[in-house]
Amino acid sequence: MLRLWNAISCLLLASAAAASPAYSLSFENTAIVRTVDLGGSLVHVTTTFAVKALKEAASVYTITLPEDEIFNTSWLEVKVKGTHQPLTVTYNGAPVDSKSHNLDVSLEKPLAAGANINLVLETVQTHATWPWPQKAAQDEDQSLKYETSLFVLSPYSTSVQRTKLKSSSPRIISYTTPENVEAFTQENPVTKSGATVTYGPYNNVPSSTNQEFLQEHQQHVVLHYNYDYPVLEILKLKRAAEISHWGANLNIQDDIVLHNAGPELKGQFSRLQHQTQSFYGRGAPHVLPLFTVHLPPGIRNTYYIDQIGNVSTSHLRVAPSVARGLKNTQSSVMELKPRYPIMGGWNYTYTLGWDAPLGDSGSYDSKTGKYIVSVPVMTEVPGAVVNDAEISIILPEGATDVDYVAPFTALSNEISTHVTYLDTVGRPMVTFKYKNLTNKHAKPIYVSYRVPVFAHLRKPLAVSTVLLTLFTFAMVVRRVDLTIHKTPSKKM
Repeated sequence: MLRLWNAISCLLLASAAAASPAYSLSFENTAIVRTVDLGGSLVHVTTTFAVKALKEAASVYTITLPEDEIFNTSWLEVKVKGTHQPLTVTYNGAPVDSKSHNLDVSLEKPLAAGANINLVLETVQTHATWPWPQKAAQDEDQSLKYETSLFVLSPYSTSVQRTKLKSSSPRIISYTTPENVEAFTQENPVTKSGATVTYGPYNNVPSSTNQEFLQEHQQHVVLHYNYDYPVLEILKLKRAAEISHWGANLNIQDDIVLHNAGPELKGQFSRLQHQTQSFYGRGAPHVLPLFTVHLPPGIRNTYYIDQIGNVSTSHLRVAPSVARGLKNTQSSVMELKPRYPIMGGWNYTYTLGWDAPLGDSGSYDSKTGKYIVSVPVMTEVPGAVVNDAEISIILPEGATDVDYVAPFTALSNEISTHVTYLDTVGRPMVTFKYKNLTNKHAKPIYVSYRVPVFAHLRKPLAVSTVLLTLFTFAMVVRRVDLTIHKTPSKKM
């Protein structure tokens, strides 16, 4: 249940008691189109509901997701087609004797009877694919499998629905042909065109959340496809962001454990074979020789190290810093080339850090007397899911009245004290813990705090006190005679 509640909390969903109102009396679906963009660790799913209201002032539309799908969902958002503002989504429990979960979508304006609206549900699924075969030699291709439900569940009747599974490559090895769907189509129940496999259209589908429909018609379909990119997971991300007012600096350091979740290497690794494949541009898709990340503009003192030491096989192109308030369209680009190619099933532990001007991400509110600093939750590694993340924001020593606004709810958060060099009482530290982060979660956390005038002087006073103490101690020691026997002076 942890992944389910993580997905719900990331959306700020409010739990409610399970209920079973007469959903079918409120709306009907004139069409449902689900598009699944197949990837490696991440699968993006877009479902469009063409909805017609059946009664006056209909304001809450219910979306039903099967249990296996919602457990794999790490990000979810519902919008009206053509708009950018997401709608409020509330978790409404699971129907009795059903392996599914209801999400209530509150419409901005109630619909009149007969009115139509198009709702777009976007989700990102993590760990929804798996390599098949599970092992591959260094020169073999990589193929994955993905499984999903045939019918899109809905408590309302649906005039027509279809599901499109899109692969990045037209080399689709196999796909499931559904059975017992003659009541909904007289045509071929599944078709393939290039890199797309389409299930449907299926016509006149009744309410599909009841147990009778699920047992008689619902079934799972599996797509086996070639995937030409590494399947990446970040097993653990530990980010520490340290704010310094004296240096007007924001230091960010990421400790990362990267995992290649593709098919495990079959046999021994051959450096010669790898170099030959790279020379002719025929590298195996399940081998990770390098990857690129986008960092903030204006960064400096960038470092990239692993367990051995500094990794010099990297390239950084720094974008110029922009004045606060202006729209930033550029980012620094860093190409990371690990010390060795990451094969399927292998891990790679490294540290990436940099300094950035505090003025690029921080500001001072003269009305409240508080500083406000934005710290990104993560730096996206393209196509990778972050299994476990711990984000720590270290504030200046003496900071008080600490508050924060996170883009989504964390599994846990706490405020503690962090002590480092030249500190006296330590620095406030805000820590957030997350699971299954995707590219959609790369958003900033805003932290606000006050720093009293005395807190600014605490460090120089502490350093001055230590130096004065040492100087006084040296003067005292210099004037104390610690000899036991004194040499008598000679008389002339």
